[in-house]
Amino acid sequence: MSERNGLRYGLLGLAALILLGALALLASRPASTPPTPPSATPEAAAGPAKLESLTALKGQTPSRRALEIHSWRTAEGAKVLFVEAHQLPMFDLRLTFAAGSSHDGATPGLAMLTNAMLNEGVPGKDATAIATGFEGLGAEFGNGAYRDMAIASLRSLSAKQQREPALQLFTEVLGQPSFPAEALVRIKNQVLAGFQYQKQNPGKLAGLQLFQRLYGEHPYGHPSEGTEQSIPPLSAAQLRAFHAQAYAAGNVVIALVGDLSRGEAEALAAQVSAALPRGPALPPPPAPQVPKPGLSHIEFPSKQTSLLLAELGIDRREPDYAALTLGNQILGGGGFGTRLMAEVREKRGLTYGVYSGFTAMQTRGPFMISLQTRAEQSAGTLKLVQDILRDYLATGPTQQELDDAKRELAGSFPLSTASNADIVGQLGAIGFYDLPLSYLEDFMQQVQNLSAAQVKTAMAKHLDPDALVIVTAGPTVAQQPLPPPTDKPAEPALGVPEH
Repeated sequence: MSERNGLRYGLLGLAALILLGALALLASRPASTPPTPPSATPEAAAGPAKLESLTALKGQTPSRRALEIHSWRTAEGAKVLFVEAHQLPMFDLRLTFAAGSSHDGATPGLAMLTNAMLNEGVPGKDATAIATGFEGLGAEFGNGAYRDMAIASLRSLSAKQQREPALQLFTEVLGQPSFPAEALVRIKNQVLAGFQYQKQNPGKLAGLQLFQRLYGEHPYGHPSEGTEQSIPPLSAAQLRAFHAQAYAAGNVVIALVGDLSRGEAEALAAQVSAALPRGPALPPPPAPQVPKPGLSHIEFPSKQTSLLLAELGIDRREPDYAALTLGNQILGGGGFGTRLMAEVREKRGLTYGVYSGFTAMQTRGPFMISLQTRAEQSAGTLKLVQDILRDYLATGPTQQELDDAKRELAGSFPLSTASNADIVGQLGAIGFYDLPLSYLEDFMQQVQNLSAAQVKTAMAKHLDPDALVIVTAGPTVAQQPLPPPTDKPAEPALGVPEH
């Protein structure tokens, strides 16, 4: 269960209130002009001009919402990051705990199940009462568990009459979950049903085997959602014990964005922190051992074969993070126009899509290339992907590829702070991975300063084409040769993947 989002925006009347409040604020407040980028002309600095097309940027980096991030710790040891934003009469609160499946220990699925049960009951309220409570206030609760972390979030109107009861209910859910027996049985059954679905999904089966081969006995190696064997015996007592340890105030980052003053934000964070169990931060997972490379195959009746290629990548504090992000954007992280997409889909029509990416985590997360292709051309497609990676690591990007990737990242990066929900997610990551408060500004500056030689060096330093762990899932069939590359492939690309 990758994420369970509890809830619903609320009553139409309250939605209208939000809209009216926003219009009133906009009408009473002068328009804010984003900071002038260094390359802007004096004419641009004189006032905002209407942008008729992207060509009007003339190579300039699009402006991004400037953020003033405040940070402090609560009395109980919780780290807080706050951005004041009065454009809308709302606030977004996100709690990030070091409570992901890497802390499951010998009981896979413990972290996921604990997080899934948070809003199933508190003293005096069942799941329906909790859901109705948030909904009646026009508030939204969300939660989810992953390998590194578990999260819980609240979005609410910032007016005191809505904020205070929403926050009170949120602190009850986070601090006093009752883990009712009937809800535990129901969620276990949902998870077990999900395992049955996984058996019909070759891509999922390949992913599970890939992580097991990549990490072995390391905490990242077992499935985040647990297994058919581990879920049934998990008890409410185990969930309570995990909650008391992993949902402690010293083990959380509180990210907060919205229509609040610094004083209101401090009071809100203090209330949340005080409601959590007492305890210190949990240690990060150990460094994984380098896995044995090679190919393994899962036999599966399908017209397509899923291909996954991976090796250990980087942790989130890696100094080469910007160079690797830019390098991967060129290889396979940017959709159409990447090396992989051009060679595998556009020139040969072998797949609907092929993608690559680094998943940077508390310790070395995976670098992965993934695609689906026709079963009868899977061997040739696999070799083609390996050859593309090998060539890219040997030659590096061209200057044109580098310039295009920089432009694409510069154009898309402002979206990472386009809304309060986007910002609160960024703050949670900055706090959880202990990044500098200036990270958002630093990252884009680092990207723009990179040369093709620096990107080539970073990619070759962190990736080895001979170290790939490869998992394929599909039928064993006679193989056919690949078509030659052409601007107009003889056969169109495959449709949407089967699974």
